[in-house]
Amino acid sequence: MSDFGDIPDPLSLENQVCFALAVASRGVIAVYRPLLEPMGLTHPQYLVMLALWQHAPLSVKDLGRLLQLEPATLSPLLKRLEANGFVNRPRASQDERSLAVTLTPAGRRLRDEAEKIPAAIVERLGMEPAELQRLHGMLTQVISAAGKANAAHRAANGQTPAG
Repeated sequence: MSDFGDIPDPLSLENQVCFALAVASRGVIAVYRPLLEPMGLTHPQYLVMLALWQHAPLSVKDLGRLLQLEPATLSPLLKRLEANGFVNRPRASQDERSLAVTLTPAGRRLRDEAEKIPAAIVERLGMEPAELQRLHGMLTQVISAAGKANAAHRAANGQTPAG
């Protein structure tokens, strides 16, 4: 008897957490796409803007840490947002080696349009807000557990922490 209880085949595709998360992620991002396109944003750019609307100004390093993105992934997102007129990336006054990401007036105005997105997502998914809050809580637990497992694996293999 395995630790998987009543699951007849723990290797079947439909029983894989990673498969369910990947499919759910693609599906939910597809629901966001038609709402973000008129704003001139992709989903990753929207996540950057969410972080900036909440915390701007931010260093690129702090923004990457908040979004859990590597600099090589974040840099092109910021360049595109800057080209679209939503952010500026001046050198930080206290550290010339660091970029401080700030919102432009157009980037701040975009927030007004974005305020409609959460309600539209709830409506399009046809799920109750309480269900989505429970799901968010569970996903946050999964993210934390995966982070701890990855850190333990790196430590066991003598690797330095990422970031």
